Amino acid sequence: MSKERASLCIDSGEVIEAMAPVIISASRSTDIPAFYADWFLERLKAGYSVWVNPFNQERYRVSFADTRMIVFWSKNPKPMLERLDEVESLGFRQYYFQFTLNDYVAEGLEPNVPPVAERIDTFRRLARRIGKERVVWRFDPLLLSGSLTVDVLLEKIATIGHELHGATEKLVFSFADIQAYRKVSKNLAGTNCREFSSEEKIEFAKGLRDVSLSLGLEMATCAEDIDLSEYGIKHNKCVDDDLMARLFHDDAKLMDFIGAEYDMIDGWTIKKSKKDKGQRRACGCIVSKDIGMYNTCPHLCKYCYANSSDSVVQRNYSKHLQNLFSDSLIEQ
Repeated sequence: MSKERASLCIDSGEVIEAMAPVIISASRSTDIPAFYADWFLERLKAGYSVWVNPFNQERYRVSFADTRMIVFWSKNPKPMLERLDEVESLGFRQYYFQFTLNDYVAEGLEPNVPPVAERIDTFRRLARRIGKERVVWRFDPLLLSGSLTVDVLLEKIATIGHELHGATEKLVFSFADIQAYRKVSKNLAGTNCREFSSEEKIEFAKGLRDVSLSLGLEMATCAEDIDLSEYGIKHNKCVDDDLMARLFHDDAKLMDFIGAEYDMIDGWTIKKSKKDKGQRRACGCIVSKDIGMYNTCPHLCKYCYANSSDSVVQRNYSKHLQNLFSDSLIEQ
């Protein structure tokens, strides 16, 4: 839970205490830019949203009064791209995107994402709008099957990467954890998808090193224990204090929060990273408040850890459409 607190006047006129995070994550739990851009914009105008704890269904109000940074996560940020002028007009000018752009079309693993060419176009438009350094490419997660071999995945990455030339600086990936997540295992039942072995991870890393030389991209893993540094692959921080210090060091309040200081020799550096203890041990992200909800992403990707079933998601999204401007994604 966020330790930052603020008094908040809600729609009814009542003044209550709320979480007041400096960094908002929107969202690991669902694709807010793709499906909830209008809702998000209205909540920014209102000054708060409601987050529902998935474990006990308790409701918490999240104030945006002290928010200095937004990290967007999306497979199709086109709807949010078209609303960025409005987002910025409300004073929220500091943000970047984690843009997942996979090619699992032939495998049918991402049934409701736009065609690859359309997503590439959106990616390039977004990079032109906000800068390539603020659009991080994710090919995530990586899975193997009868048709998805290491070589096939590397070819897919190389093909998309060349299309994205000049539109991003970094590629982030992770290896799918199928057995560790009941929802993932259930959603992939009936497919022949499987996890990477340790040997296959090394094989992939060696191949990616060669691909990276032609693409000119920094390569990093997301929440992976395995050390692939000898292949030029780093451990990533998706909610990234180093990136924030690099891009937004003019914001003194944000720099103070993330512990960034300027040194004449090293430039802006993080003196003590605020690791998010609510994430997995291997996750490098710093602390943020995610405002999404599970079982609300209509992409219906087969490997998704946040959806328990297609029918639950469809029912929840229908609820959202019936009450577009509820203070939470889904009115409880």
